[in-house]
Parts: sequence; structure tokens; C-alpha cells
Amino acid sequence: MFNGCTSLHSGREKFLKMKKTVKAQTMKEKIDLTMLKYEINLLELIQRRRVRIGYSFKKDEIENSIVHRVQGVFRRASAKWKDDVQLWLSYVVFCKKWATKVQLSKVFSAMLAIHSNKPALWIMAAKWEMEDRLSSESARQLFLRALRFHPECPKLYQEYFRMELMHAEKLRKEKQEFEKAKMDVGNLEYAEEILMGELARIIYKNSVNIIKSAEFHVSLLSIAQLFDFAKDLQREIYDDLQALHTDDPLTWDYVARRELEIESQPGEEPPTTKQTKVAEVGRREERCCAVYEEAVKTLPTEAMCKCYINFCMERFAKKTSSRHLRGKRLERTMVAFRKAHDLKLLSEFQYKQWSELLLHHDFLTEALEVAGAGMELFRGSVMMWQVKLQVLIASKSPDVAMLFEEAFVHLKPQICLPLWISWAEWSEGAKSQEDTEAIFKKAVLAITGGDSVTLKDKYLDWAYRSGGYKKARAVFKSLQESRPFSVDFFRKMIQFEKEQESCKMANLREYYERALREFGSVDSDLWMDYIKEELNHPLGRPEHCGQIYWRAMKMLQGESAELFVAKHAVHQAGQL
Repeated sequence: MFNGCTSLHSGREKFLKMKKTVKAQTMKEKIDLTMLKYEINLLELIQRRRVRIGYSFKKDEIENSIVHRVQGVFRRASAKWKDDVQLWLSYVVFCKKWATKVQLSKVFSAMLAIHSNKPALWIMAAKWEMEDRLSSESARQLFLRALRFHPECPKLYQEYFRMELMHAEKLRKEKQEFEKAKMDVGNLEYAEEILMGELARIIYKNSVNIIKSAEFHVSLLSIAQLFDFAKDLQREIYDDLQALHTDDPLTWDYVARRELEIESQPGEEPPTTKQTKVAEVGRREERCCAVYEEAVKTLPTEAMCKCYINFCMERFAKKTSSRHLRGKRLERTMVAFRKAHDLKLLSEFQYKQWSELLLHHDFLTEALEVAGAGMELFRGSVMMWQVKLQVLIASKSPDVAMLFEEAFVHLKPQICLPLWISWAEWSEGAKSQEDTEAIFKKAVLAITGGDSVTLKDKYLDWAYRSGGYKKARAVFKSLQESRPFSVDFFRKMIQFEKEQESCKMANLREYYERALREFGSVDSDLWMDYIKEELNHPLGRPEHCGQIYWRAMKMLQGESAELFVAKHAVHQAGQL
């Protein structure tokens, strides 16, 4: 018995000691981080003051001692929280500004030893070696090591490819400067293959054998095009793109759009006048569309048609003062839509685009035909029913109401909110108040859950617009138990009441009490506004404010309660 008590007592002592140690460690960690922020802020402050007063006495002694202390804290912190990438990045940022390049290299090495699974960190380190330390060889070694860990990472290949092209460009500039100055370069050798980007070409060849996608291929070509000396490499990548990825819409899209960039043929004079420039743009766009036409024949897919239509829509959206060019662009767009429709490769969104384009240019018959075709294909799409109704309304068809009714038969009730709102908005302008109210009443019964919140707000707005306060109050009364609501639903009624000549405090209290029943546990502003109303209204009862305050304190939770107390204190101070 005695031994058991001794054992329990000993165990308790060990637990308390361990707890004390853990607490001390946690405190130490907090102290470390606080000290880190303090030291960095101090360093920044000293630097700003030195700049302001132009004082540099004992600069190295003071700043260096602080830098060493901060680095010590960073070393301890990064040893404790090795997995905290943000901490490592803060360490890197600090070293970039205050430490030597050798020290930063060590930080990168330590970070990458732990976080070798993050390609972005390898790229950051390699870029720093290339751009700050001007060491192409170190950057190259980092990329090679990174690719051992991530042999299929597109971003690594792209940045490695870019780095080798930058290295080649740097060597070419050096050589040009030496030749211009007629200096003896001694043992320096500039291999022609390196100057032409051969190392980048090797990376390109290796990477496209591993990552076989047109998107990646195009990304490398886009990088190569930034370097004027790499024309041969650009042609090679472009030719390979067409040979290896003929079945990818992205390839055709890239090839077609490239026609916009091709200059006048050798021997031809570049366009100078406004008319010749417009004509040249027109010819380039014709060439683009010719490629797209061939693409749709070779690769008749929805994705390919989408590329063609998107190009035509982009060009049509561009501003031009030439009516002829704008007309040609519209014509080409219509051709692209028609071709995709004939091939049954248009999406519902593209039917919407096509219908709206026709409607915008008053081609009502064609718009109705297109909207009808789209609706037949996508009968379960609210969007397509809306498009058809939009065209019918624009053409002043007598069948609008009938089509709305038909839509609700075919569609699921939970997705019909946009149609109910459209029907009510159309009815407000075209029908009587009784008809519009009947639509709202049907909609309230049909739409339940979260979607009904928007509908009730619209219904209340319409009631006030069409019948004034009396009508709005009647609608409010009819809906006040039909949950859920938005705070705005009640705030609208409060605002409508305050706009009346004889604003009744009893009604305001009713609206606030109803709102607080729904949102009193989360909305501190409602409580504050209620208190202000009692204080400011001619028929208000300021003596009730204390009671409202304590009710708020009971109902509000967490941050909402804290916010309410702060707002109430500010308001009280303003009243004094």
C-alpha cells in the first residue's frame, strides 16, 4: 500500500515536472518569435533614422550585432519548426536584405534539404543563384538536383529552359562587348553551340519526351520567343508542336493565332495608311479563320469549335472605326457558330452567346431559331429557357406567359428561381398588378429553402414600388412566418416605415423584434440600431434602452457580443 502511494506520488511529480518543462518550452518559443519581430523592427528603424539624418557612425558594429542575433533566432526557430515553410521564407527574405550571399546560400541549402518536395523552393533558389549571385553553374546544379526529385514537373523544366536561354544571351552580350572594345579575351572561349542555345535545346528535347502535352510544348515555345537569337530553336519547337500534337485543339489554336503576328511577305511594303493597315488586319484574320476551318475539318470536336468561336468573338469585340472590317468580323463569327451547330458541337453557353449576338443586332427571326434549337438540345437547362424567353420578350411574342408555364413543367423546382424572378419582372412591365402578385405568390409556394430568401426580398420591393407602404406591409405580414429570411427583408420594412410622414414607433418596434427573433444572436448592428431608434424617435422610450442592452448581451455570442459592447461604448461616449 505504501509502495503504491509512493509510486503514484512519484508519477505525479514527473507529470508536473514534464508539464512545467513543456510550458517553459512554449514560453521560450513565444519569446523567440517576439524577440525576432522586435530585432527586425529595430533594425528597420535604425536604417530609416540613419537615412533621415545622414548618420553612419559605427554602422557596421551596431547593425552587424543585431543581424547576428536575428540570424541566431532564425536558426533556432527553423530547427524547432522545420516544416514551417513560411518561417523559412521569412528567413530567406531577411538574409536577402541583411546577410551576405554566402550566408543566404547556406539557408537555401538547409531549407531544400528539408523541403525537397516543393519545386517552387528549388526554382526560387536557382533564380537567386542566377540573378543575384550571377552563377549560372550553381543555378544549373540546383535545377538538375530538383529534377531528380521531380522528374515530371513542368514548371521546373520551363524555368530551367528559360535559365539556359538567359545564360546564352548573357554570354552573347559579353562576347559582343569584348569584340566592340577589341579586347584580348585570352583563354575565354565562347562555344558557338552554347551561344546558339544548345543547352536549352537539350532540355527541350528531354522534357517533351517526358511531358507529352501541347500546353507544355506551347509554354516552351512562348519562352523561346522571348530570345531573338533562338530563331532556329523556335522553328524546331514549332514544327515539333505541329507534328506531335495534331490531335490537340490547343495546337491548332496556337497555329491559327500565330497568323496574326506574321508580318508582310518579303518584298511587300508594310502598310502605312489607315486603309492599308485595316486591309492588312483583315487579311491576317482571314488567314487565321482559314486555319480554324481546316482545324474543324481535321479535328471536329467541341473543344476545337470552342477555340474557333472564342477567336471570332474576341476579334469582333475589338474596336475599329472600319464598318467593313466590323461587318466581316460579324460574318465570320456567324459562320463559326453555324458550322459548330451543323456539326452538333455547340455547348449550351455558346447557344446563349449566339442568340444574344443575333438579338443584339436585331436578327430576331434567326435568334428565335437558334434559341429554339438550343432549348431542344438542353431542355433541362434553365439558361436555355431564359435565352428563349429573352428572345420572345424582345420580339413581343404573345406566347411568353405560356412558355414560362411550360418551363416549370420541364424543370426541377429547385433550379427555377431565376425563371420566377424573370417572369415577375416581365409581368411588372407587361401585365396588371394582380397578375404580377399571382406570380409572386406561386413562386413563394414553389421555391423553398435558401433560394426563397432572394424571392421574398424581390416580392417586398415590388410591393412597395407598385402599392406603396400599405401593400408592402400586407406582403410582410403574409410572409413573416415563412422562413428563412435575410436581415435585409426586415431592414427594408424598417426603411419603408421611416420614409412615411407619420412614422409609427410601434411598427418599428414590431419590425425590430421580428428581426431580432431571427438574427439577434449574430447581428450586433440590429441591437444598436434598435437602441438608437428608441433614443432618437419622438415617440421612443429611452428608458427601455437598458433593457434592450441586457437582452443583447444575453443573446449575442462570441465576437458579436464584443463588437456590440465596443459600439455601445462609442455611442455612449458620443452622447456625453
